[in-house]
Amino acid sequence: MSYFEFFGLPISFQVDKAELQRRFYQNSRQYHPDFHTLAGEAEQNEMLELSTLNNRAWKTLSDPDQRIRYVLEIKGLLGDETVQPALPQDFLMDMMDINEGLMELEFDFNTAQFEATRQAVATLEHELENGIQPLLQAWSDTEGTDDQLLRVRDFYLKKRYLLRIRENLSKFAPA
Repeated sequence: MSYFEFFGLPISFQVDKAELQRRFYQNSRQYHPDFHTLAGEAEQNEMLELSTLNNRAWKTLSDPDQRIRYVLEIKGLLGDETVQPALPQDFLMDMMDINEGLMELEFDFNTAQFEATRQAVATLEHELENGIQPLLQAWSDTEGTDDQLLRVRDFYLKKRYLLRIRENLSKFAPA
């Protein structure tokens, strides 16, 4: 059972946060082990498993990045961390300048270079987010296409790449 099924929600990149929260609290009241202390051991174990599932599902679906990853995993487009799909070549070409800027910072820190690289990453992140939002809002499991899912996967992989660059950049941040 997927997390979406568990909450009775359609598979989607966007969720109604209030409805998700309502269903989480409803499940919490229904499955929390403290409400089943007088039940038999088998039922207590089942409630513990359902409570754990409820918490994991909430954590995943309430976070937009984790939700995107989860939908892509359900659809078979992400999986084993060691075998990730390749990033598009045009994106990697754009990253060459940023990576060169990181290398320069590593050998000789320069505040202007740091700010330029930081701004380039922020601009790319902003462009990625703005470019994908209409697709994330429009996609549904019943009407979405494989091409749309591949575009979302590319977005997700690019965003993760930029996050790693941002983490590397933070090592050089001025105190």
